[in-house]
Order: sequence, then structure tokens, then C-alpha cells
Amino acid sequence: MRIAIAQFMQETNSFVPFTTTVKTFEEQYLHRGEELFTAFGKARLEIPGAIAALKEVGAEIVPLIATMAMASGTVERASFEILLGEILERLRTAGPVDGVYLALHGAMILEDEPDAEAEIVRRVREVLKPGTPITVSLDLHGHITAAMLQPDVAYIGYREFPHIDMYETGYRAAALLVDWVKGKVRPVMALAKRHMVVSPDSARTTAPPLADIVAEGRAMEARKMEDGGDVLHVSLFPVQPWIDTPDLGFAALVCAQSHEAAQKAADTLARMAWDRRTEFEPTLTPLPEIIRTALSSEGLTVASDSGDTPSGGGAADSTAVLAALLKEGADRADRISICTICDAEAAAEAARAGVGKTITLKVGHRRSGLGEPLTVTGRVKTIGDGRYVLTGPGANGMVGEMGLTVVLEIGSIRLNLRSIPHFEWDPGIHTSVGLDPASAALVFVRSPAHFRASYAPMAARIFIADTPGPTSANMRRIPFTKVTRPLYPIDLVND
Repeated sequence: MRIAIAQFMQETNSFVPFTTTVKTFEEQYLHRGEELFTAFGKARLEIPGAIAALKEVGAEIVPLIATMAMASGTVERASFEILLGEILERLRTAGPVDGVYLALHGAMILEDEPDAEAEIVRRVREVLKPGTPITVSLDLHGHITAAMLQPDVAYIGYREFPHIDMYETGYRAAALLVDWVKGKVRPVMALAKRHMVVSPDSARTTAPPLADIVAEGRAMEARKMEDGGDVLHVSLFPVQPWIDTPDLGFAALVCAQSHEAAQKAADTLARMAWDRRTEFEPTLTPLPEIIRTALSSEGLTVASDSGDTPSGGGAADSTAVLAALLKEGADRADRISICTICDAEAAAEAARAGVGKTITLKVGHRRSGLGEPLTVTGRVKTIGDGRYVLTGPGANGMVGEMGLTVVLEIGSIRLNLRSIPHFEWDPGIHTSVGLDPASAALVFVRSPAHFRASYAPMAARIFIADTPGPTSANMRRIPFTKVTRPLYPIDLVND
């Protein structure tokens, strides 16, 4: 059994003024050929999970490329062609394969194509012998379209959000492919959607209402159908809400052994989500209230700067949090507050000053251009290369790349100045530069919800801040122009 494997992942944000290029992918990682077997180390990600499943059955693994870009703006067509072209060329020259496993995101948008994943799958299929099965793993925030449902293709999404099951999803997708090649299953896919968008923090699989819908999906998988049309995999997609494209909405995607069983299950789950749509409203708190609570309370307060999150495609250069901290006197508090800004120019300027030096500089809004930089004065505490390892439940073992990183002391505020946007899921972004989030009064994270997996055990309280930016948690703030209307909750929709 010869199985080809590849990864090509990016999550698009339609509301940022920059694009995604090959360099954006390279800033995170771009591994080729045999590198796929060793480059991830012990990281709990999709490709290592798929490799483990294939090795268990003695399959010959044909590694193509594996690359991931941090969520960002639309992908430039030329860059897309370079990376997909390499996947296709390696697949053409690999000789006959019995199946292909692809790790995709599900919400990649190109300059000239709103449905990148459908194009990726179609063009991979064109290289293969007709009838060759393909399984695809997807992020739970994928934008699922009817065009993605193509012959001989099956999809499996993450089951968990916060995302703690990337490895398991890659394993399940590869295991399904093995059973398919062996003739043990003949999977078919069915899709049901509702035109609604929800704040990511309100769509955690660990809390109602989504947890209840997930439970029903797992129950469907456990049942045995009298006609043999068993439901193999149920995937729910609350969707990345910051993309402006037709047919945006909540999707239930079901893999079963009969189309009737798959469609019935998908329709039921989509209806459950729609019936509980009002329960997905987020609880948002103004910045001043969060800061005052944190500085007057014991224990650690963790707050999401929900409006400008790099994992949602933001530039992570908003100064809203830092400005509010200064206004509320956090720089004069007895305990420290920690926040981040991604600003390569400011980080370089601070690094040139050197450790221990006091410097006045402008920070923020250089990449996004969505506001004016903020002038601050602080002492350079540490300088690092920004490389760290995620140790929390999400993407455990993954190497993070923040580029040149400087910690600036502004009184009791610790500003983590980074050069490259990266996930703020894990405390490692701070511990790697000498900060201890657990001992702080307040830590702001630029993450819609995933941060809870690592920070909840140490936090006395958690808030979602109502901050501005291209990843706003308030769905009514998003300036959609291309989505299919009516769209809940922007439009009031009756059954």
C-alpha cells in the first residue's frame, strides 16, 4: 500500500489589508519530502498522526510537502501556484499511489478564488488514477462548500475546540484511508448548512450549546444502522467568521456508508445548531472593567484581546490593550500586567538599544495600518530570537516562531514585542523570554478561545474583551459585503 501525504494549511481573514505569500508559509514551516518524517519532532500535529496510522499497517509513505501559514489575508495566486504546483509535481513523479492524505484548513481564500480547498482537491484528483481515494483533515473552523464534496474524497474535521486533537484527526483521516483502500468501507459525504456565524469563544466543544450538538454527533457514530449505512465520522464546523464569501455559515459534514444516513445525520445536526442560535451570543467585557477587576483582585486574570488575534488573521499590532493599561494606571500597580504587540521595527529598535537601556519608541499598527502607533517609554528587559516550544494541550511540541522578540518594561507593564505573528495559545510565548504569566495580576492573550486550554488551570477568572479589530468577537461589527443574506445574527431570521 503506497499512500502519499501532504499538508497545505492557511486560514484567511478577509478584513486585513495584507496578503499571504510563500514567505508567510516559510515563516512558520515548509518541509519537503523525507523531512516530513523528522521535522515535527514530537509535535502533536496532523502529519505525525497520519504517519503513525500508516506505519501501523506497514504502508509505504510517500511524503510530498508540509507547510502552514499563520492566519492572514487572502493568499496570492502566484504563491498558491508555487506551493500547490510543488505538491502536484512531487505526486506526479512519485509513481502510482493507492491513496492520498491531505491536511488542509478549510478556510483558505485566494485573490481570485473563494474556495481554495475545493481547487486543491480537484487538482490533486486530476493527477491521480480515477477512483483513487483521498481523505482530508480539516480545522473545525473550515468554510465547507458543496464544491468540496467531490468523488472519492472524504473529510474529517477536528472534534475539539480549543484545538487539542490535531494529531488524533490526522490519525483518524489516515486510518479511514487505509480501510478504504482495503475495501472495508466505501465512505460517502453529506453536507447541511445554516447561514449563521458565531463568536469562536461561544462555540467551544467543551461548553453548551455546541457541546450538546457534539454529543449527539458522537452518539450517531456509536449507533449501528440496520441497513449497514453506518455513520463513520461526524464533523461540525462553526466556521471562521472573518471571511467574506457567499454561503458562509455553520456546517455539519457527515461521512457514512450510505448517502441517506449521512444526509439525515447532517440535517439533524445543522438543525440543532440553528434551533439554539441565540445561545451562541458571546459575553464581552469592556477593557477598563477587566483591568480594574484584575488589579484589585487576587490571583491571575486572563483576558482575550479578541479583536486582533493572529490565529484569526489579525496583524496582532493593535495598541488598544496597551493604551487602556496605561490609562488605568497598570504601569503604577503593585503587580505586573503582560500584553503583546507584533511590531518588527519596534522590536529591532529596542534590540539595538540593548538590555537594561531605557528607550522611547513608537509601537503598533505598522502592518495593519488600522490605527496610529503609540509612543511609550520603557526599559529593555530581555532580547530573544522568539523560538519556543508549545507545551500546553494544543499543538503540544510544536515549535513556535515569533522572530526577534524584546520584553519592554513600562513600569509594572511587561510588553512582549514580537516580530512575527504567532499563536498566543501557550504561555511559552512569555516563559521563553523570562516572563511568568502565572504570577502576574493580568495577562492579555490575542486568542479568541484556544488560550483556555493552557491558561484556564492557572486563571482565577477569564474575560473576553470587547476590543476593536479584524477578528472582532462581536459578529455584528463585521463589515460583510459578499455573504449570503440573511445571515444570523446580523439579520433577524425566523424559522
